[in-house]
Amino acid sequence: MIEWRLHPDAEAMADAVCMDMGAIISDALLRRESALLALPGGKTPVAVVEKLAHLPLDWSEVMIIPGDDRLVAEDSPLSNAAMLKAAFAPTAAMVLPLAAPEDEYHRAGEMANEALAMLDWPPDLVWLGMGLDGHTASIFPGPDLDAALSPPDGVRAVGVLPDPLPPEAPVARITLTRPAICAARQLRVVIAGADKRAILERALLEGAQSALPIGRVLADCHQPLVIHWCP
Repeated sequence: MIEWRLHPDAEAMADAVCMDMGAIISDALLRRESALLALPGGKTPVAVVEKLAHLPLDWSEVMIIPGDDRLVAEDSPLSNAAMLKAAFAPTAAMVLPLAAPEDEYHRAGEMANEALAMLDWPPDLVWLGMGLDGHTASIFPGPDLDAALSPPDGVRAVGVLPDPLPPEAPVARITLTRPAICAARQLRVVIAGADKRAILERALLEGAQSALPIGRVLADCHQPLVIHWCP
């Protein structure tokens, strides 16, 4: 089941996404007394996570991981973990980076997988964005696509080197795998703009046969999917 939630502008979407995710966290805390969230980086999430951090929740029982990250210094503006740590600094939530930036990307994937194996899996929420090339998390077209889509059993994260490298961040990445994403109790996609909506609609229509990574990922996820969109 796919539910589109359409919002008139970015501010309205940020408010709606914040309330949606706050409800997911509250439910997890009520049911299990803890919550595990996988959140994205990029520009769109910043307004949401800043609002989210101000909700009166028991953040001491919340663990946050990036759904993907770039292998850069921890204080780099390209670091998703750094953005999440800054946003949730006023709270008692713990933000766990996926890997050390100095690691070669395959080794970084191994270390991230070891760290994720210690968490209370599955995540209560995986929040995905999407690029104009159809990538989601850091599951990009390129030589590491199959490793991210169809890893060995139990592999939750892999290192990837997109080809071509995105010009705005030409570095290796670490990403949750398709099985790790699809294990989430709740799945959200948040995008903005007519171009991205058209790309996502195409990917959903094509499903498992899509050339777009997000189409391949979502075709394998069987929980209800909620998509937030604004122009």
